[in-house]
Amino acid sequence: MPAMENDVPDMIKRRLPRALREKLALCHEQPERVMFLDIETTGLSHYYDEITVVGWAMDGRSGTFIKGDDPKPMLEAVEQAVSLVTFNGIRFDAKFLEQEFPTIQLPEPHIDLMYLCRRVGLKGGQKAIEQELGVNFRDDIEGVDGFAAVLLWHRYLRGELDALRTLITYNRADIAAMGALFDHALKRLGFEADLLSEPIDFVDLSAPQDRHVLPEITGVSGSELARAPTFRELFSGMKAEFSRVVGIDLTGSEKRPSGWCVLNGHRAETATLSSDEEIIAATVAANPELISIDSPLCLPTGRLSVFDDDPGRDRYGIMRVCERELKRRGVNVYPCLLPSMQKLTARGIKLAQEFRKLGFPVIESYPGAAQDIMRIPRKGAGEEWLKLGLSEFGIDGRYVRQRVTHDELDAITSALVGTFHLAGLSESLGTETEPPLIIPRLQREELPFVVGVSGPIAAGKTTLAKGLEELGFAYTRFSLVIDDLLRECGQPLDRRHRQEMGAEINRSGRQRELAEKTIARVSTAERIVVDGLRFPEDHAFLREQFGYRFFHIFVDADEESRRSRYSKRDGGSPTVVGSVFDEASASDVEQKVSVMRPLAELTIYNNGRERDMLSKVTRLLEAREAEI
Repeated sequence: MPAMENDVPDMIKRRLPRALREKLALCHEQPERVMFLDIETTGLSHYYDEITVVGWAMDGRSGTFIKGDDPKPMLEAVEQAVSLVTFNGIRFDAKFLEQEFPTIQLPEPHIDLMYLCRRVGLKGGQKAIEQELGVNFRDDIEGVDGFAAVLLWHRYLRGELDALRTLITYNRADIAAMGALFDHALKRLGFEADLLSEPIDFVDLSAPQDRHVLPEITGVSGSELARAPTFRELFSGMKAEFSRVVGIDLTGSEKRPSGWCVLNGHRAETATLSSDEEIIAATVAANPELISIDSPLCLPTGRLSVFDDDPGRDRYGIMRVCERELKRRGVNVYPCLLPSMQKLTARGIKLAQEFRKLGFPVIESYPGAAQDIMRIPRKGAGEEWLKLGLSEFGIDGRYVRQRVTHDELDAITSALVGTFHLAGLSESLGTETEPPLIIPRLQREELPFVVGVSGPIAAGKTTLAKGLEELGFAYTRFSLVIDDLLRECGQPLDRRHRQEMGAEINRSGRQRELAEKTIARVSTAERIVVDGLRFPEDHAFLREQFGYRFFHIFVDADEESRRSRYSKRDGGSPTVVGSVFDEASASDVEQKVSVMRPLAELTIYNNGRERDMLSKVTRLLEAREAEI
């Protein structure tokens, strides 16, 4: 039932701010120059989405701009307006318009009906208020809402011209209703611009007679219209074209199956898996270069646990920096420690740790944001649209022809984010204390080229790394950071103490922190060599940070050669040196070194001349840099 005008307290009428009274008076002085305006877009993010249609009504005429058209008529019409009337236009429409048309001169007086209606007790979205007031301009577009409007544009891009006609009709219905809402709000406010003037019905201006006469539409206009780039366009000829990535759309409980996908190049194989054991087994069997998980993989800085009994709950909150940034960009995302998200976050962190211990690099992805960036309709629009978007992007697999779950489709998107990341087409949203959420980016990020060197004691790791330093690589090694820590503790800088400190860091789960500090020493360099990788987590961290711009070399040599080099380096008696060599080789840290061999992309045997080793490595690195 429509709300009654006399429901509005007199107090509201008395409190009308002067600035608003002046704007309303201007609308009454020059009603023919009041522009009712509404836009349609590809989504809600002003950062990633675009305007598809701009509609307006002014001086008894309707106008429409369609993306791909010449915007000049629209810009000229806007210049003639003395006031703008929108619904939620201050936060949404104006932001999009000024971003896409930097020269647009929007009139300063702007009546945003969302706020004006709230002032008189009318709350909710535009359509809810229309329903409350009994306003109806939508008989010919029943069932179309903002979500459907996005899909209408996608259907139009695929050649359905009637979809665009429906979209324009929907847009004009929104505009027509604005005048009615304006009239109702003015009456509730008791606003009278001039006692001697005739009252104005703004609905006559927002719903002109020509609003049912649509622009002529003869085809999809303009090849520059927004569309997603394709897999071939982005990755053809690059190493990423043949990458192998596992994507996981993780659920918060093993009782509800998670979506899983292995993406070999552009071919996707999907499954649903329930337990952590199943997920780990399938992923290890797939042996991916990267694992991309749709789940928070870290806590907000300062938080110690996912649950609300954390003593830092009130001080540090439930949201990470990456989530705040996505919100700022208009991408809807849940805080990682919202009660309904806590079990998922805990499970994601645990799985990532398990994978990293095995040497698999892991990134956090968010399919919804990725789909927005890739201009693929989200699954909320309908699974068939998400399928179509992935297929048109160039991803093949049984999912195209067979029924799969929406979790599997999101797992494909997660895996695809991994492909973007390996290729350097990604953005990291994180901080020094919060590992990043990775989202695709259509422009390549300039990252350094990083060589990591692992291998057993006295095999020639440092010889190779120092040789690369002479060729212009910035040199760093894990033990430099360990030395800093030993100095802080007042302990000797010898092999035994370094190995003990290294083992303690690994046991206490601080391997990632050590790797970050090691890279931070040379973070501004374009080419970096990291000497002394010891643990699988070191390999995983560097791949996560640099994608295919990280190259791992395992240096090996026969034991006799290594003993000989160790003896020459140490300078002691053969018996004593041999004993020290045996002791060092048997340490916990050195025992982990063998697991680095299968993780490396190149194993080189340093049994001959050192300059031959360096020459071979240099040629391979040049080939790798050219490949990526």
